[in-house]
Amino acid sequence: MIGLGAIAGIAVVELGMVLTPGPNMIYLVSRSIAQGRRAGLISLAGVFLGFLVYLFAVSAGIATVFALVPEIYLAIKLAGAGYLLWLAWKAVRPGGRSALAPQELTQDGARKLFLMGFLTCLLNPKVAILYISLLPQFVDPERGHVGLQGLLLGLTQIAVGVVGNAFFIVTAGSVAGFFARHPLWQRLHRYAMGTALAGFAVRIATERTGAAVALR
Repeated sequence: MIGLGAIAGIAVVELGMVLTPGPNMIYLVSRSIAQGRRAGLISLAGVFLGFLVYLFAVSAGIATVFALVPEIYLAIKLAGAGYLLWLAWKAVRPGGRSALAPQELTQDGARKLFLMGFLTCLLNPKVAILYISLLPQFVDPERGHVGLQGLLLGLTQIAVGVVGNAFFIVTAGSVAGFFARHPLWQRLHRYAMGTALAGFAVRIATERTGAAVALR
């Protein structure tokens, strides 16, 4: 039903967004450095639940909305491309802040850690735009049920997002120390992510995807 190209595409986009500093990454890394890996992983469980809420809410309405108002597809497509360009600029701009420079945090219990991870994900504009604007770019109506495609692509995104964030949680202390000692590598990381996101933004804005063709 879903081509390998679509799966690889959403996986790469999610990987680029995971590696770009945002609310989820900053909170998880900060919590891990301040309170330990266990706290970071509990917070990640909350983020995972937030992903699921977005996934089921959006997948249920993709087919209906696109069929009734094709112009919405174009609007969210351009909005998604614009947002990726904004993330790219944040990554490469002079004085950009690293996610591995966390603020001091209080020691919280497991329940609050989970809830804060959940709320951070729900209120994260990166996640909202990913599901509303970017995920639909990889849906092709000619391959079958649009809602099911969105669900499977969303599960791919969640898998990459959870594994990627878990890696940062486990290695937060070591990576933060490495970047602190080697600011050049920190800048290279920012520039690489910014370039990748800008490339995806241009591709999304200029490419006629299967979904776009089917809705014309």
